[in-house]
Amino acid sequence: MRVLLISANTERANMPVMPLGLACVAEAVKNAGHVIHVADLMYESDISQSLKERILGFQPECIGISVRNIDDQNSQNPRFLLRNVKDIVNICREYSRAPIVLGGAGYSIYPKSALAYLNADFGIQGEGEMAFPLLLNALQKNTGIIAIPGLFSNGKNAPSMPMKWCDRIEELALPEPDILLRSGDDAKDRWITVQTRRGCPLHCIYCSTPAIEGDVLRMRSPNIVAKWLENWAQKGFTNFYFADNTFNIPSGYANELCHQIMRLKLDINWRCIIYPKGIDGELAKLMAAAGCKQVSLGYESGSEKILRGLKKEFSLDDVRRASQIFAEYGIERTGFLMLGAPTETKDTVEESLAFSESLNLDMLKITIGIRIYPNTDLSAIAIREGVISSDCDLLSPHFYIANGLENWLSVRVKEWQLSHPTIAV
Repeated sequence: MRVLLISANTERANMPVMPLGLACVAEAVKNAGHVIHVADLMYESDISQSLKERILGFQPECIGISVRNIDDQNSQNPRFLLRNVKDIVNICREYSRAPIVLGGAGYSIYPKSALAYLNADFGIQGEGEMAFPLLLNALQKNTGIIAIPGLFSNGKNAPSMPMKWCDRIEELALPEPDILLRSGDDAKDRWITVQTRRGCPLHCIYCSTPAIEGDVLRMRSPNIVAKWLENWAQKGFTNFYFADNTFNIPSGYANELCHQIMRLKLDINWRCIIYPKGIDGELAKLMAAAGCKQVSLGYESGSEKILRGLKKEFSLDDVRRASQIFAEYGIERTGFLMLGAPTETKDTVEESLAFSESLNLDMLKITIGIRIYPNTDLSAIAIREGVISSDCDLLSPHFYIANGLENWLSVRVKEWQLSHPTIAV
């Protein structure tokens, strides 16, 4: 079959990245014997015209659309990004009768409500590398849609099967660089997304990762990851972003990955997300030697009480130690502060601001309120406190801000920001 795969993400607010998830699916579809065409809409100036030309020229027999973001997670002025995806679905409907299949991280959180809102034909929750080729085979042979993990159907006679995680993600091939480069933009300074593992066992009260990737950590061999980086480096790309939520867990894996990068003598720059627990000088030294230039420290709060409520497994001393160690090795540190959590008070907010100032970070990003995702501890708290109703599907953005802080918090943060120029809200 001819399969058109569309990355619907056009958000550039933080860092525009190549659509790795879609590319992984594209690799699996190609390996299953289908003809693929990848459309990354990130840099398209006229999305409607671009899709029209691609659809009419390629004549797809199936269209897959990757949904990365539901909204921008900004409680002060939220933007519901699915409206843009709905426009993309409508354009596809206008120029093609091919079935439309949704997937991606954002879709996986809301498999039923997003499918209904976007009015696509099918949706795949979880790892599309396994399910999408099965669906294509069923469509091609017209055998009926049965026993496909994570498949949802919009008004068709297809059962909804529980999603199934791949225990060994090394069986899921990483995409060749050419798949992403064909998507339209090959600027050598663009950041290439890297994913070394899937799943997170930490269960922070607000996190959507378990719905997207599961709660069992599944890692690729450091040697395979390093060789994949080498493929990109040989094509002239030097900037890489490790999208793993916890790059340093387990520490032995992170150490080995750095050794593999150094063994291949890769002249690259990279950044990653650190869980600020158990950081030592050995790891930071290896990361710096392997090309790490920046770490994101998602410590979320400067109050021990709030950290416990968020189910964080680190202390403020852990955060302080990690920040100092990375600074010693010349690695830039961006902190992330999340204000308004359950039991938050004006006093704990002031603790967080003072703690953040004491770290002398290179950059600090503050979010006001916490996006509520379904099937999380935070959603249960929000229902119990009457913040949301029990039947709210949460597809449109809803945020938790501790009672009594709704008006004061934004004013206080803006006031504090005036005297701290490296703060972003």
